[in-house]
Amino acid sequence: MLSIWERNNFTSYNYIIIGSGIVGLTTAYYLKKKNPNKSILVLERGLIPTGASTKNAGFACMGSLTEILDDLKTSTEQEVVDLFLLRKKGLSRLQSILGPENMGYKANGSYELFFQSELDDLNRLSQINKLLFPYLNQNAFSICNEKIADFGFTKEAVRALVCNHCEGEIDTGLMMKNLIQKILQLGIEIKTGCEVLSFQERNQHVEIVCKDPLAKDSIIFKASKLFICNNAFAKTLLPEADIVPGRGQVLITKPIEGLKCKGIFHFDRGYYYFREYQGCILFGGGRNLDFKTETSTDFTLNQKIQEDLISKLQNLILPQQPFEIDMQWTGIMAFGKSKRPIIKQHSENVFVGVRMGGMGVAIGSEVAYQLSDLLKNTQ
Repeated sequence: MLSIWERNNFTSYNYIIIGSGIVGLTTAYYLKKKNPNKSILVLERGLIPTGASTKNAGFACMGSLTEILDDLKTSTEQEVVDLFLLRKKGLSRLQSILGPENMGYKANGSYELFFQSELDDLNRLSQINKLLFPYLNQNAFSICNEKIADFGFTKEAVRALVCNHCEGEIDTGLMMKNLIQKILQLGIEIKTGCEVLSFQERNQHVEIVCKDPLAKDSIIFKASKLFICNNAFAKTLLPEADIVPGRGQVLITKPIEGLKCKGIFHFDRGYYYFREYQGCILFGGGRNLDFKTETSTDFTLNQKIQEDLISKLQNLILPQQPFEIDMQWTGIMAFGKSKRPIIKQHSENVFVGVRMGGMGVAIGSEVAYQLSDLLKNTQ
């Protein structure tokens, strides 16, 4: 139970945001910039941001060649371009908030590995370059087979290598830490370990019911406006929404002496991704091996996929090079029938920005900007 002091000073805000990942924090940032006199609270279910924002591989992804070709099977060219531009705008906004140095951003491009069965896709490289050129004023992709041996891959396994000139890498831990500091400096509050159980819209406000970890009862927060930004976990609050969780398996090796593989890499339509980080290989993906099991918000390891990652380390990424696994973890993403995120006004006082489609690092800040802009229609 609360005291009168707690109820009067700790439970009522102008705006409350659920989720302290990239979308939630940058939504708070833009709301404060546009409404400096409003009180803002961010609620986070974990002790630290829990979902995908701090559990990814740190890619500033614009989309690999095979991923874009795969998207064109179910989307129009304009829809593919719009998604590309959403990523481009989001990364630009994130840099404008923090600066490249505070997020460890390096615009060194990326590389995609091609295998024998995928070589026909290279015939469409010029088509995709032509599609994206008006928005980049340069070619997005080029073939760089001369680097295959430099990275330690074998020509028998990797038949071609394509450079993506649009992508980069981010230290997402550094980025999130500095983003949190930026939010706190603006006078925005963050409460961690605060799981939202439900919300109820009243006439002039929204009541948000949270689990109290120290008591058997719950705590009710009140806000004039509520912003739901907890991605896959929003399904518990919005059961009717087209949100399907997707778990991502990740591991990292211990430092490897003489490591040749430098940079960031993709293969298999973006379902696998790896990079060098502090002399180690960080490797994730394989969700397409077991979609059913990976449709989960449970932070557990899938041994089938983890074993597949280790096998690919041994046979593809680090052939004939010894390594040890240091850490293994999972992150939770959100998908739907469309790759476009959900950005909408749910009701008079509730707004939603969720379903990042595994692209939260790239698109999250633009989603937040558009979400905060919806508030103008209600004021």
